[in-house]
Amino acid sequence: MFGSIPEERILKHDWIKDSKRLGEIPADYVREITEGKADWEIPVAINRLLVDEHWDLIINVGHVVPHEVLGFANHNKNYFIGLGGKEMICASHMAAACYGIENNLGTLVTPLRHCYNKAESEYLHTLSDMYVQLVMSYNENNEFVHTGFYCGDDLDTYLLAAGQSKQENISIVPPLKKVVAVMQGDEFFSTWVANKAIYRTRKAMADGGELIIIAPGLKRFGEQDSVDAIIRKYGYSGTKNIMELWKKKKDLQELTHATAHLIHGSSEGRFTITYAPGHLSKDEIEMINFNYLDYAEALNIYNPENLRNGFNTLPSGEEIYFISTPSAGLWTTKEKSN
Repeated sequence: MFGSIPEERILKHDWIKDSKRLGEIPADYVREITEGKADWEIPVAINRLLVDEHWDLIINVGHVVPHEVLGFANHNKNYFIGLGGKEMICASHMAAACYGIENNLGTLVTPLRHCYNKAESEYLHTLSDMYVQLVMSYNENNEFVHTGFYCGDDLDTYLLAAGQSKQENISIVPPLKKVVAVMQGDEFFSTWVANKAIYRTRKAMADGGELIIIAPGLKRFGEQDSVDAIIRKYGYSGTKNIMELWKKKKDLQELTHATAHLIHGSSEGRFTITYAPGHLSKDEIEMINFNYLDYAEALNIYNPENLRNGFNTLPSGEEIYFISTPSAGLWTTKEKSN
């Protein structure tokens, strides 16, 4: 992935041990910007090397796509989440979850993005940095290609890239009764990332519809053991239930980014979610409140090689909507589009 760069030159950020607290976004600001849905301060804590060492130039590179927490990914998210400390990551994710995932998705500047912009301007203004923001989309040959490149040291660099991504990576569709999505690749080994198939399609799902996620690499739920244990213990059981548990359970209070993930990953009972995992059992999938489909059976019925992005009619006569790369876009109805 990193070419000839020696591995010892690559920093492996430890989100618990490596961070330094620089300050906070006050609770009053968070309360105002989230319309009262979150009422706690967000600590500003990031990897200490970023601020304690002198850097001639920091090049911050990222692919700008719709995102469930910040509306669109990248820009200063790479500092405050990618290099963020535990307390910042936890407080941030919970604030975004309380504001509502469907209010965040596809919004250029969400409440949490406002908070990050404030944090950058107050605590990282001395950094010598440059953003390189990339946009990709499918061309007429159904190839995923670069379509935009924005370089600069300001918020406009993000806004221009996100604006283009909004035009190219958000698909307006009618309410979808059955969606088949494939989470292909080594990065989708946990529901922590594979659930992007849920996030990016939920605004398009019809009431009573079904989302089938074919995930050949799925081996676990959380990327860290502690988060994996949280997901196994509580499952994806809806905002109301998780919020009530959060008020009482110490483990959910200790790992609030995991608590937020449980909220994001629930359909709130509006549509069903079925996983066809490459490595997890039926009992494991059903334990976290998803439906299970055998992986081999899923490939037999919904072979991605025989499907095209968009509507497909199967030999059985069943109509489905197929998405080959859910993490690269956002699907929504006209009524739910921002």
